[in-house]
Amino acid sequence: MSKIHSTAIVDPKAQLDDTVEVGAYAVIGPDVRIGARTKVGPHVVIEGHTSIGCDNQIFQFASLGAAPQDKKYAGEPTRLEIGDRNTIREFCTFNLGTVQDAGVTRIGNDNWIMAYVHLAHDCQLANNIILANNVTLAGHVHLGDWVFLGGFTTVHQFCQIGAHAMTAFTAAVSQDVPPFVTAAGNRAVPAGINSEGLRRRGFTSDQIAAIKRAYKLVYRAGLSLDDAKAALAQEEQKTPDAAAHIRLLREFLESNTRGIIR
Repeated sequence: MSKIHSTAIVDPKAQLDDTVEVGAYAVIGPDVRIGARTKVGPHVVIEGHTSIGCDNQIFQFASLGAAPQDKKYAGEPTRLEIGDRNTIREFCTFNLGTVQDAGVTRIGNDNWIMAYVHLAHDCQLANNIILANNVTLAGHVHLGDWVFLGGFTTVHQFCQIGAHAMTAFTAAVSQDVPPFVTAAGNRAVPAGINSEGLRRRGFTSDQIAAIKRAYKLVYRAGLSLDDAKAALAQEEQKTPDAAAHIRLLREFLESNTRGIIR
């Protein structure tokens, strides 16, 4: 049997794996599914059409799957999907998606989400992300793999932050942040690349140096964005060991429609 505290309220229609643990005074609604070995702390509320994978740890007072803070929302059966091995700390709030987007707010795997983080409707988080205390994402924000957002970072709706990017404490992001770039300030501006994060993930010194050269082509060479993209394509050919990383940056710029921090 699931390890459910006697004071928890779990709807009979909810689907919980037998190994799920639920703490005191937690509330779990009828359309919730929770996978193996996930731990739900005391006073957590999980509602809406919410699915949670395996081996997650959800700390006390989190609110997952509540209706989006969108006045257009009219009770449609939109979803919240959370993957595996995520840590969700105290007082986090993750909202359902809306029919104006894909209808789902999605969190991937192996993410570390600290206290008081807010994920608004239709946010899409990839894997291995760290969100420090009080990070706030408006609706429709997309985060790539290995993103790190410093404490009290705020991100404007529809912004995208590319893989391996990071923000400094209290950054206010109003345009897209390309992969590998560090953003700082209010409004956020580029402040180099996330070198330390790349080293910790096993990037070689040569790869980091190539990414720094690519950053300079975009931000320091005085090139237009179109010329910078052409220069990045040439740089890919010169540095085969880092070609995939430079291509990631170039393709982000080529697909961008909102504009990047400059």
